[in-house]
Amino acid sequence: MKIHTPLTDDVVASLRAGQKVLISGTIYVARDAAHKRIVEAMDAGAPLPLELQGQIIYYMGPAPAKPGQPIGSAGPTTSYRMDPYTPRLLAAGLKGMIGKGNRSQAVKDAIRQYRAVYFASTGGAGALIAKSVKKAEVIAYEDLGAEALWKLEVEDFPATVINDIYGGDAYEDGVRQYAIPD
Repeated sequence: MKIHTPLTDDVVASLRAGQKVLISGTIYVARDAAHKRIVEAMDAGAPLPLELQGQIIYYMGPAPAKPGQPIGSAGPTTSYRMDPYTPRLLAAGLKGMIGKGNRSQAVKDAIRQYRAVYFASTGGAGALIAKSVKKAEVIAYEDLGAEALWKLEVEDFPATVINDIYGGDAYEDGVRQYAIPD
């Protein structure tokens, strides 16, 4: 299924755990240090460097671009490090996250409450994923280096829905599907 950003409630409602998607449009890149600064800005009532409403944040550590390319390897990083900040960002309008690995129960509950979605991208496929990135630029927190806040323009970025608004969890489904009966 092809989807475009920003995500709407209708698009989010159409997604189910285990479904493969191709994402096009703007996505943002932020890891734990950038998440901490975003939440601190929210707490201080300061303007944010991005509009959260309907957006997707990709948990990635971008590699330097080779000549003629917008970005180097663009693989996902482990998502649970962002879990302390995620419910707050979802409450502020964030609609999607991309990473790898399981999320906490608090994040899964917030996904359902705020009608959002968690996607996984394939770890180890950063060079292949980078082919879907058409433009990349740092937009805030440049002092954080690889953890700066980036804005990416992507076309057909491959991802799989892991957690949906219905409580679906593709990781748990996979474990059940391949469990050996007692």
